[in-house]
Amino acid sequence: MVTEQLQARGISDQRVLAAMNKVPREEFVPPDSRAASYADGPLPIGQGQTISQPYIVALMTELLQPRKADRVLEIGTGSGYQAAVLSLCVKDVYSIELEPELAKEAAGRLRELGYANVNSKQGDGYAGWPERAPFDKIILTAAPPEIPTKLIDQLAPGGILVAPEGDRIGQDLVVITKDRNGKMSRRSVIPVMFVPMRKAA
Repeated sequence: MVTEQLQARGISDQRVLAAMNKVPREEFVPPDSRAASYADGPLPIGQGQTISQPYIVALMTELLQPRKADRVLEIGTGSGYQAAVLSLCVKDVYSIELEPELAKEAAGRLRELGYANVNSKQGDGYAGWPERAPFDKIILTAAPPEIPTKLIDQLAPGGILVAPEGDRIGQDLVVITKDRNGKMSRRSVIPVMFVPMRKAA
């Protein structure tokens, strides 16, 4: 997977590649999908959600430019796979999942597998995690129509936010940076298709 799907497509950050090589992806997919754990595509994990394609996980992680001292907010824990990869690259991960069942399962899985620097909770990703803000990096694993202002507000000066943005017709993977003076800039990377980011009822 690392050689054929990641390095062959330009992923070059050695810490990201090492994390992708170390995290056991098969532990983050349903039992009946384990044979396809390392396949080049997303897989369903229940509740209408998916675990992203390995390349997309690696690309988004690399775009965050993770540093060992970073505190990262993840919106959309899902199975916990992206959080596990991030946990090997940064100091602390704070991950929010809207679906109660997925949130509970992911928290237990991450704990059992020893990812002690991942802090997770069930909640509305649109609100972020203001009590723990600001964050050096923020990553979204579901697509809002546009990036929520509350999340941008929780991004520290000098921070980076990586997210899919758009609707079912079209989405782009975007990178938003906030400079030391709080000035924002953004760029689109590639077209993507993620599950929609939902608000709490």
